[in-house]
Amino acid sequence: MKLNDIQNQKDTRNTPINKVGVKGLKYPVVLQDRTNGTQNSIADINMYVELPHEFRGTHMSRFVEILHHYHKETIIDNLEKLLLEMKKKLDADVAYLEMEFPYFIQKEAPITKEKSLMSYNCGFKANLKKKFELEMFAKVPVVSLCPCSKEISEYSAHNQRAYITLSVSYKQFIWLEELILFAENASSSEIFSLLKRPDEKFITEKSYDNPKFVEDIARDIAQILQNDVRITSYKIEAESIESIHNHNAYAMIKSE
Repeated sequence: MKLNDIQNQKDTRNTPINKVGVKGLKYPVVLQDRTNGTQNSIADINMYVELPHEFRGTHMSRFVEILHHYHKETIIDNLEKLLLEMKKKLDADVAYLEMEFPYFIQKEAPITKEKSLMSYNCGFKANLKKKFELEMFAKVPVVSLCPCSKEISEYSAHNQRAYITLSVSYKQFIWLEELILFAENASSSEIFSLLKRPDEKFITEKSYDNPKFVEDIARDIAQILQNDVRITSYKIEAESIESIHNHNAYAMIKSE
């Protein structure tokens, strides 16, 4: 029995759609891992194409069908090929893919050297128009300790978790681990999944000796990225989940 293809019906409203596709798709992906070669994760994926004004709808099932062709291979190596297949099979001029996933790095506690896995929310944003464009990002939890609080207090200083989000485009490959280290090294202290008492003492004192405003963190990272010849553009966001305020502190620096 022949089934009618409703998506291919002509549309007379003369209104193109900038992005149409699937959003919030969870799918297994293979990621490049600097230490272990690869690691597996589960990504939240959005896939879109432009829809010309003359078509009523797109073929939603084809997005998942195309993605499935690449889920056993390292995804970043196949993004351009995947987007090209989206354009061809969906008869589109532009294709987009966004994905976010937990990325795990094994870390050692600073004093006891206890090992544990630390997770970071990372991802890619890619599109293919006339040329392929790719942006990589990592959201890194850190500690920020307030320099003002330390200066005016007789003892202690307010400190809290902060999140540093680095988004970069590049002309030479950069590891996610490098972005994570840029953020951790610019903070008052990095964060660990597993700490014993000697480690907690070390982190507490390290933070106290290294106070940072969100402005300081953002500027310190900007200096690193500006001097990295691999990077063509960047955006840095530092957000401190303030412990003594009912609001957050925020700073952003974007390359010109």
